[in-house]
Amino acid sequence: MNYNNPGARTALCIATVAFAANFSVWTLYAAIAFFIEPKLALSSTDLGILLATPMITGAVLRIPVGMIVEYYQPKTIFILQMLFVSPALFILPHVNSFSAYLLIGLWIGVSGTSFTIGIRYISDWFDRKQQGTAMGIFGAGNAGAAITLAGVPIMVDFFGWEQVGTIYGCGVLVMTFLFYLIAPNTPKHLLPDVPKSLSDQLAPIKILRVWRFGLYYYFVFGSFLALILWLPQYYHNAYNLSMPKALAFTLFFVATSSMVRALGGWFSDRYGGRTVNWSVFWVCLICLFFLSYPPTTMTVHGVNTDVELKIEINVWLFTSLMFVIGIAQGFGRASVYKTIHDYYPQQMGIVGGLVGAIGALGGCTLPIIFGFATDKIGIYSVCFMILYGVLAACMIAMYLGLKADRYQQRVDEAMNHNFLDDD
Repeated sequence: MNYNNPGARTALCIATVAFAANFSVWTLYAAIAFFIEPKLALSSTDLGILLATPMITGAVLRIPVGMIVEYYQPKTIFILQMLFVSPALFILPHVNSFSAYLLIGLWIGVSGTSFTIGIRYISDWFDRKQQGTAMGIFGAGNAGAAITLAGVPIMVDFFGWEQVGTIYGCGVLVMTFLFYLIAPNTPKHLLPDVPKSLSDQLAPIKILRVWRFGLYYYFVFGSFLALILWLPQYYHNAYNLSMPKALAFTLFFVATSSMVRALGGWFSDRYGGRTVNWSVFWVCLICLFFLSYPPTTMTVHGVNTDVELKIEINVWLFTSLMFVIGIAQGFGRASVYKTIHDYYPQQMGIVGGLVGAIGALGGCTLPIIFGFATDKIGIYSVCFMILYGVLAACMIAMYLGLKADRYQQRVDEAMNHNFLDDD
């Protein structure tokens, strides 16, 4: 990449690290749920609600935060956001009830708004041809979940799981101080014009295309979040893996999906975000078809004896399919935001915040749906059946959207060439 603006490299690097730190906090419940679940004797539905609570505030607050960063220095908002989250982590070791864990989850969920702040922060430093790559590199901060999945078992071995919150609280304060020292302020000449009124700023919310982008992001990011939270329990329940092994397999999914996001940004710059997104959907659709099939035993009545057939996906094939989905989703997360910048370069705060909020809603709604469906149907793979349905809706919406865009483009060309004039 060419860094035309002084400070761009520093801004991108420190913002990515800060986002990774916040993302590790946002997904903290994915790891400590192993200890909370038996402590409070939670059902699958209760567990889904617990895992979803940090996602709720992280999703809903992305819209107002996206508006705020249009008016103030993103660096300042980033620092205030981290300072606000840290007290909740210090309180976490002293919590003992389900309702209290839910409240703390809502509090630490504010860390999820760091993506909206960071996207707004780095987008000002790079020109249009570099946006996909820059946002892809920043988005690799999703690997912060790997910090949680790899680090929490080590912390538990040395300090006990009750002290994990305190360690994370100290880490957030250190990150805040480093960001304050290192991150450059966005120069005034790089900041876009502030919308004149609230109605001007909210104007993109009325555009159907923005909501389509949100639906795409609901799958490529929302289901990614949901899987980070749900996979450790899935490995533990469906394949009888221990907590360290379940977290290790989930870590593999998270790390690979996060690190390829930068590559996905480069592909989006080169081939177009829409093309990358469509390819991602087809790859995921095929993988989810196989993942949705539950372990099945069939009895074939032969001439002389019955033949029993067992159809199931073992842990290694399951992990391989999850690896492919993770890679595809990493590309998809980058391509969606590249497409957003192509359409709304001056409104990345509000549009990016709205799309990010819709996507993050997947992280809070899907675990609850997974838990409820598992309790009612009694099949672990039902979560992938649900994701298959979500993806099908995304593909239908994208097909209809592309068709409408092509039609509008033809109408515009005809109007521009006076084809429809009555001269």
